[in-house]
Amino acid sequence: MLKLGIMSLDELKQIFGILDTLPPLHQDLFDELVKLRHEDGTVDQLGPTMLDWLPQLHAYKAYCCNQVAAKALLDHKRRNPAVHNFLQLCQESAFSRKLDVWSFLDLPRSRLVKYPLLLNQLLKHTVAEHPDHHTLSQAVSVIQAIISMINSKAGEAECEYYKKRLCYLYETQGEECVSRSRLLLCHGELKNNKSQRLHAFLFETILVLTRLVIHNNQLEFQVYRQPIPLPELVLEDLPDGEVRVGGSIRGAFIAANERAKNVFRVSFQDGSRGQAHTLQANDSFNKQQWVSCIRHAMVTTREQSASPATSPETPCTLGELSSLSLNCHDGTDQTEDGQRIM
Repeated sequence: MLKLGIMSLDELKQIFGILDTLPPLHQDLFDELVKLRHEDGTVDQLGPTMLDWLPQLHAYKAYCCNQVAAKALLDHKRRNPAVHNFLQLCQESAFSRKLDVWSFLDLPRSRLVKYPLLLNQLLKHTVAEHPDHHTLSQAVSVIQAIISMINSKAGEAECEYYKKRLCYLYETQGEECVSRSRLLLCHGELKNNKSQRLHAFLFETILVLTRLVIHNNQLEFQVYRQPIPLPELVLEDLPDGEVRVGGSIRGAFIAANERAKNVFRVSFQDGSRGQAHTLQANDSFNKQQWVSCIRHAMVTTREQSASPATSPETPCTLGELSSLSLNCHDGTDQTEDGQRIM
């Protein structure tokens, strides 16, 4: 892509990050494991070698923390026909195994979380009396701590990335409350009862609904209406058929197939503080994920209010990061100021 002039060196560095530095780490482990083998293929102990090698996986912190920004830039560059066509040709080529480039860029993160599973299996099949049992147990603890740290830092990086891309129309839209947030619990596309696409962000202290806009050729999230602080939030899990597209309340003359499914409502405890929102998820599973995540965040907020010293827990594991994030790049509308709403 650099030789073709369809991306700059800085853009490629942002997208690929430190990817080229990771394979040598695993080659080092491979070489050490080969040295441990006897002629018959057996190995006496793996634990000490794993304990010596595992700290090198801290290098994954920089790579995982860059993932959100890398994915956003890659998606943005795909809008360039030259980039789109080149990546499509790559995907259709045999060397890519029909996989998109992001499948390869995301692979290190997904492989990292398999190390605890591998080590736990080794430990399971190692008797307690074996000299390797203790060191394997230590290795499991070490890799779990590394993944927990990387997960925490990646979550903070994701939160910071999206906070910087929120744009506020009014001073009263809770910018200060959002700026204090350290964690983005989940985010993704929802529709309101007017069928407008909104991108929702659930931070640890506030729920923010936004509209995607293009400003100065950059993707931003324009805050929609008044964000709802979690201590003031009321959540209603609405049964299917309670509302329909257009916002009509259930009525005797509404056809069943017109009634909305997978809907929930969020509002202020004090109705004068801001507008209520009836939101529709893509499917029942997505709705349940949103409802569960919001409920959990509300409970955590109350517990932290009762015990201010309690630190917020990290919401998910590396394997679940951005699991609620959806593809929201379909279609654009025009706003009054000439910005495009996506």
